Amino acid sequence: MKKARKINVSELTKHIGFWMRMISNSVSYSFARKLNASGVTVAEWVILREMYGSGDKTSPSTVAEISGLTRGAVSKLITRLLEKNLVHRRECSEDRRYQEIELTKNGKSLVPKLSLLADRNDEEFFSGLSNKERNQLIVLLKKLAQIHQLKNLPIE
Repeated sequence: MKKARKINVSELTKHIGFWMRMISNSVSYSFARKLNASGVTVAEWVILREMYGSGDKTSPSTVAEISGLTRGAVSKLITRLLEKNLVHRRECSEDRRYQEIELTKNGKSLVPKLSLLADRNDEEFFSGLSNKERNQLIVLLKKLAQIHQLKNLPIE
């Protein structure tokens, strides 16, 4: 009778991805709870923040491009932002297929408030690190993003 060969299975906690996911999930979940009071989701926040300060306007196709979301998902996201009076949509008079979305006054005033929540959330989670350690972590994560050519915004 042949003896079964034991396959070496690594411990879950030995994986860097495990620890990154644990931290990322916790940071994201905490931020989502903080955003909940404003009525904005994380995905909506990311789009609003990207629009803020960059002319405050964009197109749905640009949102799809930077977020990695499908055009259908972007359409639903923009509809939610329209319903919340955070953006308004304008069709191009020459080509009705082209649309532009722009932050409303409410959207423009909400972004700095939500940005403060994001800053506080980061501070809660990363205050145990020195400034040097935080900067090292950012450098390493940016390096990995560059190596793997990650360009889509983390939406959810």
